[in-house]
Amino acid sequence: MVRAFVPYRFEVAVVVGLVLLGAGVGVVNPLLIKVVFDTALFPPGGGGPDLGRLGVLVAIMVSLPVVGGALGLAQTWKANVVGQRVMRDLREALFAHLQRLSLRFFTDTRTGEIQSRLANDVGGVQRVVTSTLSGVLSNVVSMGSALVAMAVLSWPLTLLTLITVPVFGWLSRSVGERRRRVTAEAQETMADVSAITQETLSVSGIVLSKLFGRSAEETARFQQHNERLADLSVRQEMIGQSFYTLIFTFLSATPALVYLVAGLVLAAGGSGLTAGTVVAFTTLQTRLFFPFSNLLQVSVELRSSLALFDRIFAYLDLEEDIVEAPDAVALPAEEAKGHVAFRHVRFRYDDVPQRPDGEAHEEEPDRGWALDGVDFEIHPGQLAAFVGPSGAGKSTIASLIPRLYDVQGGAIEIDGIDVRRLRTESLAALVGFVTQESYLFHGSVGDNLRYGKPDATDEELEAAAGAAFILERIRQFPEGFDTKVGERGYRLSGGEKQRIAIARVILHDPRILILDEATSALDTASERIVQAALEPLMRGRTTIAVAHRLSTIRSADVIFAVDRGRIVEHGGHDELLRRGGLYARLYDQQFDSGRVEAHCADGLVLSSGEVVTDGADLDAVATPG
Repeated sequence: MVRAFVPYRFEVAVVVGLVLLGAGVGVVNPLLIKVVFDTALFPPGGGGPDLGRLGVLVAIMVSLPVVGGALGLAQTWKANVVGQRVMRDLREALFAHLQRLSLRFFTDTRTGEIQSRLANDVGGVQRVVTSTLSGVLSNVVSMGSALVAMAVLSWPLTLLTLITVPVFGWLSRSVGERRRRVTAEAQETMADVSAITQETLSVSGIVLSKLFGRSAEETARFQQHNERLADLSVRQEMIGQSFYTLIFTFLSATPALVYLVAGLVLAAGGSGLTAGTVVAFTTLQTRLFFPFSNLLQVSVELRSSLALFDRIFAYLDLEEDIVEAPDAVALPAEEAKGHVAFRHVRFRYDDVPQRPDGEAHEEEPDRGWALDGVDFEIHPGQLAAFVGPSGAGKSTIASLIPRLYDVQGGAIEIDGIDVRRLRTESLAALVGFVTQESYLFHGSVGDNLRYGKPDATDEELEAAAGAAFILERIRQFPEGFDTKVGERGYRLSGGEKQRIAIARVILHDPRILILDEATSALDTASERIVQAALEPLMRGRTTIAVAHRLSTIRSADVIFAVDRGRIVEHGGHDELLRRGGLYARLYDQQFDSGRVEAHCADGLVLSSGEVVTDGADLDAVATPG
């Protein structure tokens, strides 16, 4: 954590300087009290007070708090500026690090948990970071200066004062450890509350709970975790209160003890103790014990905050498993041909030692492997389709090409270059992805489209929307391209969201297009319109289509049948039907009666004869029986 302050070492030096000045100014007044008592109020020669000297000393004593207050304000402002910048850097570093982690991390971690680390945990250490540096330094300097001044005034009284310091130090350590454990539990429970909130109060969660009548159960689940959080918060606050009460009781009683010891010393014939010395000493005790009590409180808070730092750095210390190679090369999209090859690829979702690239796997496939010895080539401009039963590994193949995961064995190549040797930005520019449920941000239609090309002009937006058969529908929206789509695009129909996603990929203009179940969640009419929207996107690109519905891939140049993580057959549609293998069985299961689909230049022709053009109302399209 100390490294976080290194970029601001000059500002930290300024804070240290202000602390030293403030501590120096603060210790002067107690020493002046002795001078006032012993030389101005009660001069050594007797007689009345020396009013001239008293006036000068009083003026100095009045001005010193003003100067000290100004220094304190400057110190607080500068310390908070440094602290907030460190917190900003910490949040940004955590967010950027999370962005670099592979998809594996996010599939294994609740979104609410991640949000809690970014918001609750980082926010929980904010006060410690923003105030601890200057606070600790200020208190240490104040204690040091006070001890020196006290020792000068009376070393016996100083020894009496220091007797209790080790006891309080031990107590603060014990209390801090208890607070740390309770804080860790509280933060975990807060993460559970955040996760429940994120899951159940999202649009999808609310719809699910309403449809299944589980609102009362979800409320009870939230109440259970919320009650536990409240109880832990009370424990967190109460632990140490008895400790603080003991400290302040001792501080209140200490001046009386000093008066008693001073009386005993004077009664025993001790010299050197004057009224000014005793008053100055008790004043200095305040400058010793209050900073000391503050340090003890900071010690407790720091120990409890260590639980938060542990949670934050547990994420920051996660190793990135998808990293750019030191010798990574760029492959501009305009120069790429789009040749895709899998070379003896082996992959599983659990981490395992990587096997040598190119090693053959002749043994029976291990059920833990999602892909086991996959080999194939897709030539530039081809439409390649992957079919097979659920869980066969089709989507895994699609996810490995843009490096959402890295293989444990073998290699994946684009134009003969291993994707692990391609620069991250270059690979992202080469590959476009359309998934079954296309994600839209809670923004405008235009904002979502420009995610594919941030500098796209209005004309380019319209051209992409037109190519995706969604332009006329957008024009029907009240605010056109400025229309808000709602969270995850819930204000749009499934076909509209999918066509906007396609337009976004058209703007991205990739050389390789991946369609992962891009139409399987749609009704028949919407599916056909989206298929029509995909045609201009697929034209001239290497396209990889993953589908359960075989109607989407009958025109593919090559079809790969996948089963249990291996390519079991490949070829054209008619060829695979003649073989009577896996593809033929899947085809027979879906098309025992057959269907008729056709396209014309003006739009999509359904089997009923109706033509669907750009901007058609999907709900009004009759689906043939």
